[in-house]
Amino acid sequence: MGSSSETESESRGIQNPDWETEFNGFENAISSGSAPIRVRSILKLSDLASRVPESYITRVIPILAGLLRVSDDPNRSVQAAAAHCLKRIACCGGGEGGFAVTMGRCGVIASLLGLLLEANSNNGSVLRRIWVKCLWSLVTFGSSIRIGLARLGGLEIVIRELNNWEDDASKWYLLEILSALTTIRESRRVLVHSGGLKFLVEAAKVGNLASRERACHAIGLIGVTRRARRILVEAGVIPALVDLYRDGDDKAKLLAGNALGIISAQTEYIRPVTEAGSIPLYVELLSGQDPMGKDIAEDVFCILAVAEGNAVLIAQQLVRILREGDNEAKLAASDVLWDLAGYRHSVSVIRESGAIPLLIELLRDGSLEFRERISGAISQLSYNENDREAFSDSGMIPILIEWLGDESEELRDNAAEALINFSEDQEHYARVREAIGHPVFQSMQSRLARIRASHELMVRSMRRVTIEHLARDPDLL
Repeated sequence: MGSSSETESESRGIQNPDWETEFNGFENAISSGSAPIRVRSILKLSDLASRVPESYITRVIPILAGLLRVSDDPNRSVQAAAAHCLKRIACCGGGEGGFAVTMGRCGVIASLLGLLLEANSNNGSVLRRIWVKCLWSLVTFGSSIRIGLARLGGLEIVIRELNNWEDDASKWYLLEILSALTTIRESRRVLVHSGGLKFLVEAAKVGNLASRERACHAIGLIGVTRRARRILVEAGVIPALVDLYRDGDDKAKLLAGNALGIISAQTEYIRPVTEAGSIPLYVELLSGQDPMGKDIAEDVFCILAVAEGNAVLIAQQLVRILREGDNEAKLAASDVLWDLAGYRHSVSVIRESGAIPLLIELLRDGSLEFRERISGAISQLSYNENDREAFSDSGMIPILIEWLGDESEELRDNAAEALINFSEDQEHYARVREAIGHPVFQSMQSRLARIRASHELMVRSMRRVTIEHLARDPDLL
């Protein structure tokens, strides 16, 4: 047996090796050793990757990169060991730009793509998994090299691999590479024209949350075109986005909510978006603290409310927010009511939901900002005869008259517009008579008259231009 001092010395050597000696030994093994010796040396380095000083790692990377390009081992064991070691090193991070960027400069990406194509033709599933995992580490920990991968045709190769991949346990590495590449505009174009959108939807379902969020962001960008939207829907994008919203963090909820809204912009998809349970998700965004989430929810509610059945559900949720939400949520809900007031079928929906008396109740104690927003909705709703009746019964007219003297110009104008609509209704004329002589009322009346006259003139001009055009072009008659 060796002495205790010798054992302690060996232990210190393992814990604090002489890195220059280790590097020289590694370099000699690679340059002159047989394939098994090379593999053992590479795997030893891989085990030590997290401990090796950065200065030595930067000297090791070009050696490993060279092994990917040239090998006298027909079993590819040396190249496989080198790729595995490069993956471990890439995951360690590194200095400015990371070790992955250094690997990219040494040609590792081109080598891996070439090996993937070769392994694919030879059906080397084990080797393919090794090449893919190494490539995944590069695009994950070296985001700046994604452009280089895309320019080398990386996305096309990834899509080809996905079409031929049978190992579901490792497939998500390819999907995460794909989602990483979608941060590049040209890659998104390739996806649309290469049949890769179904994999983008799949990438939004699996993998780590950051990858799923990237895929979701790409879906939102790509889904603005009708053709791509149809392909995405056929690939199951609606339930995928709903699931991501439910599984994800605040960022994922915003991305999924926005992408789902883009899909719903095509009227034929409003029903499936609603049936997937989206309305409660947007209620959550509207009630949340993020201003962007509130904006997204407001925009999507305006889309979904095109369907009268959805308008009923949305109005019910808005009433609940007006009763139970905080001040910011109530303001956001009042904005949506204002928007919905412009929909012909939503007018009766808002009235029947019980929103009108609730709005008036909140107005009495609300802030100036709240009164300004609510007054806008009231001015729009007052164009409908039945809603005027509901406002009148709830005691709104005296409040509107009082607002004519308010310091807020927006509040005065909205009140005047609503009162003008009441004054043009014989049922309510007597109640608003005292407001008719008010300067704010008269100023708004003149402004509305000019707007209506201008609108009529524009309509007549358009008709005249159309008739004259047809008269000059008899082939159109």
